[in-house]
Amino acid sequence: MQYEELADLGQQLRADAVRAADAAGSGHPTSAMSAADLAAVLLAHHLRYDFDHPDHPGNDRFVLSKGHASPLLYALYRAAGAIDEDELLGYRTLGSRLEGHPTPRLPWVDVATGSLGQGLPVAVGMALAGQRLDRLPYRVYVLSGDSEMAEGSVWEAVEHAAYNHLDNLTLIVDVNRLGQRGPTRHEHDLDAYARRLHAFGWHVVEVDGHDVQAVDAAYAEARSTTRQPTAILARTRKGRGVEAVEDREGRHGKPLPDAGAAIAELGGVRHTRVAVQSPPEGKVLPAVEDTAPELPRYDVGDSVATRTAYGHALEAVGSARGRVVALDAEVSDSTRAEFFAKAHPDRFFECYIAEQQMVAAAVGLAARGYVPYASSFAAFLTRAHDFVRMAAVGRAGVNLVGSHAGVSIGQDGPSQMGLEDLSLFRAVHGSTVLYPCDANQTARLVAAMADLDGIRYLRTTRGDTPVVYGPDEEFPVGGSKVLRHHDHDKATVVAAGVTVHEALKAADLLDADGIPVRVIDLYSVKPVDVDTLNDAGGQTGCVLTVEDHHPEGGLGDAVAEAFADGRPAPRTARLAVRNMPASATPEEQLHAAGIDAEAIAAAVKLLVERVVAH
Repeated sequence: MQYEELADLGQQLRADAVRAADAAGSGHPTSAMSAADLAAVLLAHHLRYDFDHPDHPGNDRFVLSKGHASPLLYALYRAAGAIDEDELLGYRTLGSRLEGHPTPRLPWVDVATGSLGQGLPVAVGMALAGQRLDRLPYRVYVLSGDSEMAEGSVWEAVEHAAYNHLDNLTLIVDVNRLGQRGPTRHEHDLDAYARRLHAFGWHVVEVDGHDVQAVDAAYAEARSTTRQPTAILARTRKGRGVEAVEDREGRHGKPLPDAGAAIAELGGVRHTRVAVQSPPEGKVLPAVEDTAPELPRYDVGDSVATRTAYGHALEAVGSARGRVVALDAEVSDSTRAEFFAKAHPDRFFECYIAEQQMVAAAVGLAARGYVPYASSFAAFLTRAHDFVRMAAVGRAGVNLVGSHAGVSIGQDGPSQMGLEDLSLFRAVHGSTVLYPCDANQTARLVAAMADLDGIRYLRTTRGDTPVVYGPDEEFPVGGSKVLRHHDHDKATVVAAGVTVHEALKAADLLDADGIPVRVIDLYSVKPVDVDTLNDAGGQTGCVLTVEDHHPEGGLGDAVAEAFADGRPAPRTARLAVRNMPASATPEEQLHAAGIDAEAIAAAVKLLVERVVAH
């Protein structure tokens, strides 16, 4: 296209954004209008993409980080011929693929966006895949708003991209000066952004975002820059092209007051179709056939930390499956992901102390077809909760592993103790939450995670724990194991992870006192084994849950939900960490929290006495 045609395409995109939002009665057309010229030039001159084959390995990737500007994205798709007029005007309606913020319900959308500050971190993962794994020349473009440049996650990504010399990554910042409630921090001061990006090692191009010739040159400069990611800082005006809303406060997130007049001012409805460049064929690395992993095997009676079993199992799964990758947040010697790193250095990604970037990179790698396992201390994964939440919105398949969970870590104290993680991950839509108690169980579950959908979380323990299962035992997701069972059990103790071993000790103490109890290892915290729990509750009449976690949202709540289907429920009680821990030995921590064998035995006796008295 000639530059006049590019400018006209920009007007078409603006008019389509106005029309879509007007038809929906909601949306963010002014945020779309500021970036229309940037998008028009990218689509017509620089993007290499086969819309008929969105899974083409050579396709460039485009991430709309400012997801509220979705009318612009959908206008682009109409210009490319991917969607038609009717679908565009069905924006934000029930059943439409064109949601208020983009999701992968559309085949051309790789990741869900809308929570600002996530597009660039996820794109870093995609760029890493292109650079280190796919080894294909596709480029990754991110269109960001200026407001989201205040997010800390953006600067984690900026540093990570520069450190890895991701010259296949281009960030386009739509500096339109206005945020939701008024001016942004730096308004139109492009140099304020440039200084920061330069300091991190980025190549920076400052441009008038409505000068299509200058924008075209900026994209070309980005493509020719080597060993540095490029940021195009584009000075734009929100609501560009319509005098009633251009660069005016108070118009964010609202359809234009007179859409007909605005469309006329923009030159009317157009139907230009863009012949988007095809991606280069490239040389795709040959696929490696998956095999069954040779998992580590541990003897019953050995004492092995589940975090250690995780590391060895991950190494084995990586050997069997060529698309498995691992990420860690500078604690791989503690999480034991170092075993994978040493065996498969080309597929290991060190993310340093940047948990948001780690999870985001995992999402980006998953979008490129890889199976990521990302690990850190369970406590620190809470930093990345919003990325986990948005990964679920985007139907991403990501494995997350939290080590050093609970008070059982001992002397390090509460800042290092994951005591909220089960609750966090159980609340994520479609998630799977696993908490193994021994090494063989851990190894089996690590292998099973690779074939699951959605967000998968595995909780591991720092200290050594006894091996109670043989290496050939099966552990289906959604199942449980009954470790103690008598014909006349007086109560059921439900535990997971470290508390399984305390429950077994308590069962011995209680058996000596003539109180037989059933012990259930609920290694699958979500989905939970409803049938086994209901059978046990019905047969014993009372259930005690015990967990190395706060009482809210963890094992106890998972079990309580299993009894919430309307049938008569057993008497239940729960032991959990209700105190604020301090430094102490693991044994002292369990005792102080009231979740050790002694506390379990005492709680069972009290529970049984109440049932008999009742």
